[in-house]
Amino acid sequence: MRTATLGPAERTLALAAMAERELDVLVVGAGVVGAGTALDAATRGLTTGLVEARDWASGTSSRSSKLIHGGLRYLEMLDFALVREALKERGLLLERLAPHLVKPVPFLYPLQHKGWERLYAGSGVALYDAMSVSSGHGRGLPVHRHLSRKHALRVAPALKKDALVGALQYYDAQMDDARFVTELVRTAASYGAHVANQARVVGFLREGERVVGALVRDVESGTEYEIRAKQVVNATGVWTDDTQGLIGERGQFHVRASKGIHLVVPKDRIHSSTGLILRTEKSVLFVIPWGRHWIIGTTDTDWDLDKAHPAASSADIDYLLQHVNSVLNTPLTRDDVQGVYAGLRPLLAGESDATSKLSREHTVAHPAPGLVVVAGGKYTTYRVMAKDAVDEAVHGLDQRVAACVTEDTPLLGAEGYKALWNARARIAARTGLHVARVEHLLNRYGSMTEEILELILADPTLGEPLPAADDYLRAEIVYAASHEGARHLDDVLTRRTRISIETFDRGARSARLCAELIAPVLGWDQGRIDREVEHYEKRVEAERESQRQPDDLTADAARLGAPDIVST
Repeated sequence: MRTATLGPAERTLALAAMAERELDVLVVGAGVVGAGTALDAATRGLTTGLVEARDWASGTSSRSSKLIHGGLRYLEMLDFALVREALKERGLLLERLAPHLVKPVPFLYPLQHKGWERLYAGSGVALYDAMSVSSGHGRGLPVHRHLSRKHALRVAPALKKDALVGALQYYDAQMDDARFVTELVRTAASYGAHVANQARVVGFLREGERVVGALVRDVESGTEYEIRAKQVVNATGVWTDDTQGLIGERGQFHVRASKGIHLVVPKDRIHSSTGLILRTEKSVLFVIPWGRHWIIGTTDTDWDLDKAHPAASSADIDYLLQHVNSVLNTPLTRDDVQGVYAGLRPLLAGESDATSKLSREHTVAHPAPGLVVVAGGKYTTYRVMAKDAVDEAVHGLDQRVAACVTEDTPLLGAEGYKALWNARARIAARTGLHVARVEHLLNRYGSMTEEILELILADPTLGEPLPAADDYLRAEIVYAASHEGARHLDDVLTRRTRISIETFDRGARSARLCAELIAPVLGWDQGRIDREVEHYEKRVEAERESQRQPDDLTADAARLGAPDIVST
C-alpha cells in the first residue's frame, strides 16, 4: 500500500480521474461517515470517489466533544444495542485501528445522594465495563472504581466539598475529530480512492428514474465535472435533506439538526487530574482533558439556521458556565474562555420535539435506483454506518463484491506507532527535538511522523515552534497543505491544527506566518496571502461578535458577517 499525499497536484488528478471513467461508488460528503464509507468501498476493491464541498470534516465531524465512547446515558435509556456496538468500536479504535489518535481518558462522576445513587450509578458503570469486555475489545481500559468524597477531592481538588458525597471514576476515550477524518481520507486514498475537497455536488446525473452520477463543481476553478458512478452514497449529515432536494425528493426520513456548543479553557483554571461528567436537567455535561486545556460541553438545542457556520450565542456560553460553576470551588468567567465552537448533530427526526430525545441510531436507505442515503448515528459508530452504506450500495452493483474488511484495516500512522513511541527518546536525540515534541508528533501523525521529520531535515527552520501557538511546529503547517489537503488558511488553523480554539487570540497572531508557510505549497502570491489573512481575521471577529449576542437569531446574523473565502 502506498501512503497517499493529498497535495494540490493530487487533487487535480483525482478530479480528472473521477470524470474519466465510471466509478463503482461515488461518496458525497467527507465527514467521518463519508470518509469511512470511501475507505470501506476502496478496501473491498471497488473503484471509489469521494467529493466534499468544503474541507474534510468541516461540518459536524470537526466540532464534536472529541469523545470515542459507548454513551453512558444511552444505558439509562435502555438502548443496550447502541451502547454495545459503540463500545466494540471504541475498543477496535484504541487497540487496532488508530492507537496513535484514540487515547484513554478518565472521568469522575460526582455522587450527590448517599446510598441509592451509588448503587444505581455504580450498577450502570459496572454494566458499561462488562459490555466493553464482552465485546472482545475492551481489556485495554482500567475498570471503574468507587471513591469516597475525600478520595474524589484528592483526584479533583477543583470540586466544591458540598458538590458531592462520593464519586465514581471510569474510563472512555478521546481523539481529535478533524485529524481523525483527515487520516481516514488519506487512508482511503492510499487504497485507491480518488478524493477531492472544495468539490461541490450541484446536481445529480439521471437516466430515467436511475441516479447515475453527479455534476461536481470545482469550487476553486469553477470547472464542472460529470462524474458517473454505478452507485452514489449521500453521506452529507445535517445537509442530507438539502442534498436529496437536488433530485427532487427528500427520501424516507428527515434529518434534524441539534446544536451543541463547547468552551475551551486553560488547564490551570480547573485543578483536576481527571475529566468530569455532570448531570444537567436535560442531559450530561463533560469537562474533558485536552492537552493544555479543558473542553466543556455540550448544549443540545434545535437549530434551523445556517448549517455551515452554526453560531454560539451568549446564552449558550452562560448555560455552560453556570452548570460547570455549580460544582467548582473557583468559578470560571468569560475571561477564562480561550475558544468556543459550535457544531450540529444530525439526528433522525422522531415524534419527540426535544432534540435530546431524538435517535442517535443511524438509517440507510435506497430512495432511488443508484442512490444510497446514510444518516444519523454517532461519531464512535462511523465504521458500522459506513459498512451498512456500502452493503446497501453493493445490492445495486451487478458484480460480486468482497465483504467489509475495515475491522482489520488500521488507519495510516497506526502501523509501527507503538514501536516508534518506545523509541521516542532516540528519535529526539537524532533530530534535536525535545522528547515532548516527538510525543506530540507521534500522537498526531503516528508513524507518519517521519514525513514531518523529513521536512525539518530539508529545512531546519521548520523545526521551530509557531511564536504565538507554540504547541505546533512550523513543519506541521507546511505538511497540512502539502500532504493533508488543506486549501485555505482556515483549514490549517481550525482543523489541521486547533490553534483557532486553543489560543486567546483565536489564531489571529499566527495567521500571517501560517499563510506565508503554506503559500509556496499552494502557489499563493502576496495578494492571496493578504486575502486569506484578512478573511480569517474577519471570521474570528464575526465569531466573537456572535458570542456577544443574546440568542440564536442574532448570533447567526453576526456570524454570517464573514462570508466564506473563495479562491481566485
